[in-house]
Amino acid sequence: MPIVDLHAHTTFSDGTSSPSEVVHAYLMAGVQIMSITDHDTLEALPQAKELTKKAGILFVPGVEISSCEHDHLHILGYNIDPQNKLLKEALAQNRENRNIRAKKIIKQLQEAGINITEEEVFKLVRNVASRAHIADAIRNKKITSSRQEAFRKFLIPGKPGYVPNEGLKVCEVISIIKQAGGKAFMAHLGIVQEYWNFPAWVNSGLDGIEVYYPSHKQAMREELLKLAKKYNLLISAGSDHHGKKSGRDNAPGLQVPQEVFDSIKQNLCK
Repeated sequence: MPIVDLHAHTTFSDGTSSPSEVVHAYLMAGVQIMSITDHDTLEALPQAKELTKKAGILFVPGVEISSCEHDHLHILGYNIDPQNKLLKEALAQNRENRNIRAKKIIKQLQEAGINITEEEVFKLVRNVASRAHIADAIRNKKITSSRQEAFRKFLIPGKPGYVPNEGLKVCEVISIIKQAGGKAFMAHLGIVQEYWNFPAWVNSGLDGIEVYYPSHKQAMREELLKLAKKYNLLISAGSDHHGKKSGRDNAPGLQVPQEVFDSIKQNLCK
């Protein structure tokens, strides 16, 4: 079956691999169509576009935009106009929200006796601050042995460093992506099932859903395929690759049926 991957992160957000390292990994994995979807930034896309062209991989420019409704309720935007004023303003505001949130988290951790500083965190940030950078700062001080352990102990709901996300609602994000000329897909829906709101999302212009995802078992894939058919939505696949030592180093590329590959190529590859 064909191999695609429309969900990956680089060091421009919370990934641990550079765009060139990501593209090389995808080339070695036999990925035929790929996207870079860094959180709330488009900075890696020009470099990735050139690299994939040289590698012979079809490239779909993308972005993953966070919502305020849940830490994992994210929207993938493909083929958006990077110069669109509304989109640029929304991404800039999300990045600022991330900076504010990171500082609040650091302060709460300090009050809980976890000795990390803003300097130690922000020196790890290339473009977009995230909880992952705070987790890495905790790991670097040997308070935990990994990024994921730092999340579990300090950064999830109920733990001393948790601060809720602020920003846009899902329907607002979908609308912005559409106004920027892009296609909006819901990411990794299997991990946020209790927050599904397909009627509202579709009414806002949702184009598709990420059906093929590492944690989606057969039953979840089948349920999502039924929903895609019911609402006339496109189907995508993504590994959510973050790179080595990220705790989310899912292998690049997912096999998809030929008809899904053909649909992705027809609707997303320009």
